[in-house]
Amino acid sequence: MNTHKTRARRATWAALAAVLSCAPSAASALDTPQLTVRAKAAAAEPAIVATPQAGCEAGSRPEPSIQGRLPKSEVDSGRADRGYWCNLSVVGRSGNTGGFRVHRYVDKQRHECAYYDTALLFPTNALSLSAEPTGVAVLDMSNPAKPVRTTTLLTPAMQTPHESLNISVKRGVLAAVLGNPAQYPGGIDVYDISNDCRYPEVKAAGFPATPFGHESGMAPDGNTFYPSSPAGPYGFSAVDISNPMLPRTLVSTNSVNTHGMSVSDDGRRGYHAVGNGLVITDLSDVQERKPNPQVRSISSLTWSNVTIPQYAEPVTIGGKPYLFEVDEYSENEGGSATANGSRVGAARMIDISDERAPRVVSNIRLQVHQPESRAAIGGDYGAQSPVQGYAAHYCAVPQRSEPGLIACSMIASGLRVFDIRDPERPVEVAYFMAPPSTISATGGPTIDERSNWAMSQPAFAPERREVWYSDGNSGFYALRLSEAAFNGTSANAQRSGSGTAGGAGSRCLPRRLKVTSRAVGRVRVGAKRAAVLKAAGAVPKRTTKRSLRFCVERGGSVLAALDRRGRVTTVVSTAKGHRAKAIARGTARKSAERRFKRSVKVRPSLVVLYRGRNIAGVKGRRVRFVGAVDRKRARSARALRSDLRKLGL
Repeated sequence: MNTHKTRARRATWAALAAVLSCAPSAASALDTPQLTVRAKAAAAEPAIVATPQAGCEAGSRPEPSIQGRLPKSEVDSGRADRGYWCNLSVVGRSGNTGGFRVHRYVDKQRHECAYYDTALLFPTNALSLSAEPTGVAVLDMSNPAKPVRTTTLLTPAMQTPHESLNISVKRGVLAAVLGNPAQYPGGIDVYDISNDCRYPEVKAAGFPATPFGHESGMAPDGNTFYPSSPAGPYGFSAVDISNPMLPRTLVSTNSVNTHGMSVSDDGRRGYHAVGNGLVITDLSDVQERKPNPQVRSISSLTWSNVTIPQYAEPVTIGGKPYLFEVDEYSENEGGSATANGSRVGAARMIDISDERAPRVVSNIRLQVHQPESRAAIGGDYGAQSPVQGYAAHYCAVPQRSEPGLIACSMIASGLRVFDIRDPERPVEVAYFMAPPSTISATGGPTIDERSNWAMSQPAFAPERREVWYSDGNSGFYALRLSEAAFNGTSANAQRSGSGTAGGAGSRCLPRRLKVTSRAVGRVRVGAKRAAVLKAAGAVPKRTTKRSLRFCVERGGSVLAALDRRGRVTTVVSTAKGHRAKAIARGTARKSAERRFKRSVKVRPSLVVLYRGRNIAGVKGRRVRFVGAVDRKRARSARALRSDLRKLGL
């Protein structure tokens, strides 16, 4: 760790505390995370270049300048009053202020709710001219076009959760710790939201569970809450909330001075954003409730353009484990937080296949984050605040397994959405820049400029292609992605940029491919998932645990079904240019029957023709797909029926 750089950061944060202590823009400027475990840089990093920009569909209102910029002239002229959007549309909105986290939950009765904190820094918005209450807003989202605020949570930690508002969707628990940019006494609030999410039931309020509060993590099973504070004497605590009415602190440790953190699905790994990078820890003692639990470091990592690491979370893409990580704000080259600094950490994808040697494989960033852009954008509204400006703050995914997309709040650049189906070559697919507003709604007297202030961790309602987030200057938004952006078939079709060499290449498979008894193109029966992803020559448009779907140039798909070991058992194509025994999609049934020797009815509407290990699926009078199967599927209609169900055929 660069100790000179750390000292420089601390001096800057101390100065910011004096200048901005009464402004909501002081939101995280006073973080003073320090690294107990030394972060190790990866041997090689991907290029620090802007992620390919979104291609906007009809109905969009594209941003007026370089990627991520809202020029001062656009605001002054009034042209920005409608905002800017690309492949995203507003479904509904609520309120005039926002904070750091947005969560979604559907309860046992199928009520759908949103939760978001309303203050960037309590208690300044208590002075707000908007007359909005402080606390955590609870929205009934049964009609996303018309969110209804059913109540506001006003217990101590919910009044000032800072970045700690957290949720267990599995258990239906909402929790927070008293927090601010430096530190508040660490009382926690715990609510049960499982019965009626519209009216959370308080179980604990202001319970003294940890020395100080700022951020937090939550075990997915909802039994352990991890309040954290990078500025305090203890980096984080593990609090047993299995009995939510009587929280019990299991351990408070300074082994890792944690900013934000997440926990693996099994509760045994912690992923900590720390002062100079990332630390992965073993939380097994905590998860198993061992006496005197120990938290052990597994590995650490830093990167060359690090600023203030905010949060990291595990995801699985193509069956391979990764983390996404996001840094907040900007710094000068000396490592001090500064307005419009030349260095912007932004976000990145990290390969953790070997958790003892994590490595950055791509960067997620905008053109406004590049050093060569910083001078030109310095006069824009919001750019002169060291805790606002053109930088990043939080990211989130629809689900951890095969997320497809990641949405990031990028402060003055609004909400940005990226396709991460190829984690080494992310691309931007959508964005939303809200009509610029001022922070007068939050009561802040120091900086009052019309801009976006997107700080919140977003949430997804993937079944409706929705993304929810809040803007500190203008409140809560429910947005809907275009179908193409959501499914990875938007206009931004070429992947390039910051990824490592040897990636997947073109987005779609060629329209002419050879179909043999063992493969469609390079997608081979019997191959493991990882081998298919490496050899296919394209990035899957959709992946699940048991299937892969690739698009084909000029239409159609190549689909592969996988068994429990991750091996391909059936691969088929619905593209007209892919022929098996001279048969392809659209061929007349009678012609196909002359080429194939036998037929099996797998469903009333679907007949599969066989010739050896080649198959052709027929519906009505036409062939719908052709492909290849393993020996078991060549003999068993039942096994083939199961595979076709996986593929949606």
